Amino acid sequence: MIEKITKKIVFKIIKERFVKEVPFLKLLGIKVSKFDYPEVEMVLDWNNELMGNVVQESLHGGVTATILDSVGGLVAVGNFISTEKNLTADYLKTRIGRMGTIDMRVDYLLPGRGAIFTATGRVIRAGKRVTVCRMEMHNDKNDCIALGTGSYLWSDKKDRVPK
Repeated sequence: MIEKITKKIVFKIIKERFVKEVPFLKLLGIKVSKFDYPEVEMVLDWNNELMGNVVQESLHGGVTATILDSVGGLVAVGNFISTEKNLTADYLKTRIGRMGTIDMRVDYLLPGRGAIFTATGRVIRAGKRVTVCRMEMHNDKNDCIALGTGSYLWSDKKDRVPK
């Protein structure tokens, strides 16, 4: 018999995996501070090595886009887990493992200055195959420095290997 796991355990496992196992997020220092859908939040401490504009001393736009995309993906995963009835480990691993960003737009509103940056997101629309999310990034003065809109594809097809 396949054992189902609770949503609370699934959220905890995914949060830990994002923090400990995604090499690029570890490299940048991005951490998941909240993951209890619909509350999803990621944080990033200022690091001079992430500076994109040395004159303005602001965060690189690619780092901003990365944290927005990451929180959008995590919000999409949270929504999926919250609505999914089949909570077997194998099914969740397969479905979440095949989710990916298909489109993302970033609006840079202010230079990325601050000591701590916080990204949050929410689901705008969730269908069977695509979830659309809206993300925000604020600095420690609560200035909104960037907005993002991301579309995330859910595939339940088996991976195809080219012949």
